[in-house]
Amino acid sequence: MPKETGICSWKELELGTAIRQPGSAGELKTGDWRSMYPVTDFEACIKCGRCYIYCPDMVYVRNEQGYYEQNYYYCKGCGICAHECPVDAIKMVQEGD
Repeated sequence: MPKETGICSWKELELGTAIRQPGSAGELKTGDWRSMYPVTDFEACIKCGRCYIYCPDMVYVRNEQGYYEQNYYYCKGCGICAHECPVDAIKMVQEGD
């Protein structure tokens, strides 16, 4: 690998390197390494969608009632949703509690 740029062609990768195809991120369960997860109080929720907008992992899905529900399969527990919620309807909870 060229030291100047740190970039190499796939042909230069070491034997045994795992390569994922573009668009295959949906196959990876990325929520396995979190230590905390968001829990929404739907009675306090105003359906503003900020959790959906700010979530870096696209964890939130809008349901038929207009609330945004988490898909914990992909949630890494970063807490951005809880931080951005204007009415504090989202609380971060320790895994295992």
